[in-house]
Parts: sequence; C-alpha cells; structure tokens
Amino acid sequence: MFDTTTLENKIAFIAGGTSGINLGIAIGLARVGAKVAVLGRNAEKAAAAAEAIRTETGAEAIFLSADVRDPEQVETALQETVKQWGKIDILISGAAGNFPAPALGISPKGFKTVVDIDLLGTYNVFHAGFNYVNKNASMIAITAPQAVMPMPYQAHVCAAKAGINMLVKCLAMEWGPAGIKVNGISPGPIDETEGMDRLAPNEAARQDYLNKTASRRFGNKQDIANAAIYLSADIGSYVNGTILTVDGGTELGDASADCLSVPAR
Repeated sequence: MFDTTTLENKIAFIAGGTSGINLGIAIGLARVGAKVAVLGRNAEKAAAAAEAIRTETGAEAIFLSADVRDPEQVETALQETVKQWGKIDILISGAAGNFPAPALGISPKGFKTVVDIDLLGTYNVFHAGFNYVNKNASMIAITAPQAVMPMPYQAHVCAAKAGINMLVKCLAMEWGPAGIKVNGISPGPIDETEGMDRLAPNEAARQDYLNKTASRRFGNKQDIANAAIYLSADIGSYVNGTILTVDGGTELGDASADCLSVPAR
C-alpha cells in the first residue's frame, strides 16, 4: 500500500517559493516530511522564506538566489541543492509576473517580461532540472485559469500560461519514458495572495469573483499545497501530463445566474 501523506526523505526544489502560493506549497511539503530548497531572485526574501519554513514546520530548508530567466543561474542553484542533499525528487516552477493592463497599454518589453518569467522561466527550470532529478521525480508547473479562460487586461498572462500548459504536456510525453512525470497546478482565486489582491483590489471585485465561483468561496494556500503533495507522493504516481485545476469551479464559467440557485443547506 502507498503511504498517501508522507514525503519523508524527499527533496523539493521550488522556484519562486519565497511568497504567496509557492511559499504555501513549500510549507505544505515540509509539513509532510520533505526537505525544501526555495529559489527567489531576491536573496533577502528567499532567506526569510526558508526561515519561515523551518519555524513553522521544523523541517530542513535552504534558500538560493537566482533569476529564472537566466539558465546559468538556475543551473547553479540546482547544483547547490544537490551538493547539499544529494538529490532532487520534487521540482516546482512557480515564478510568475502579472500586472493587469489592456493589450494596447502593454509595451512589447512588458509583454516579453511576463512571458520570460512565466513560460521561459518554467522551461529553464525544467530543462536544467532534468539532469538533477531522480528517476520517478515529480515536476510541477504552477499555471493559472488564464491559460484556458481569455480575460481582458490579461493578454500577456493568458499567452504565457497557455504556453506553460502545453509545455507540461509535451514534456510529459518526452520525459515519461525516462521515469519523470510532469504536471501542472492551476489555482483559482486564492485568498491572501498578491495575485488576488491585484485582480480583485476592492470588495466589489472580490464579491464578483465569489459570485462567479461555483463553490462560493476563495481558496487558500493549503488547498494548493494539498494538490502539490498529491502529485509529489506515491499516491499520485500515475498522474502525468495533467493540469490539476484547483479553483472551486471557476473554470466552469459564470456561476452567478439566478437559475443556478439551490436551497440553502
């Protein structure tokens, strides 16, 4: 029987793991036994994230500083993790950029920046990581509903995340025979995150999100951590090339219509 909860003796490398959803994932993995390396562009934030993991979970955690847009920096960080712990079992790419803006209000440089951080960054982490992960390793990309739901003021993010989704599927096909599974997690509206604060900056916008979400609640960071644990543990060993949507039904479409009302329970 598989143990459904433990990641004991597993080593996790999380790019972008210094705040928000990704830090929540790092803490969640550490709580069930993983040792965690968090990578961030800002060394001070990365150090604080590693300290938070150690304080909250008692697990071993280290920090590394690198820009995911730079393949050489990513490679060095992976080498340092393997030097510290000898292996990598879980590789997560979650670095992302976002700023709501109309397409005509985004400069080519701004558009490229988001694509470079999100899509190229994910490719850099996975491409370099292939040579450092164990057989049976789990690679996870953090994507978003924008990959499949066109949204105004999000053309740059929609393009980048759609690319990530397809990259996940292509790499799963190519690397599955080598014993590596590649999946994605698509978080919906997750409360108390920078992304949610940007997309819903006031109470009216927050209520609109709630009204359109089938579950009628925001998610939390543990919801996403649970998905990462599932994809990283033995119980999820046969899941490959999948985008695991954790969004309370947001991707289903507008759930605010009166005809969808049901009696209170």
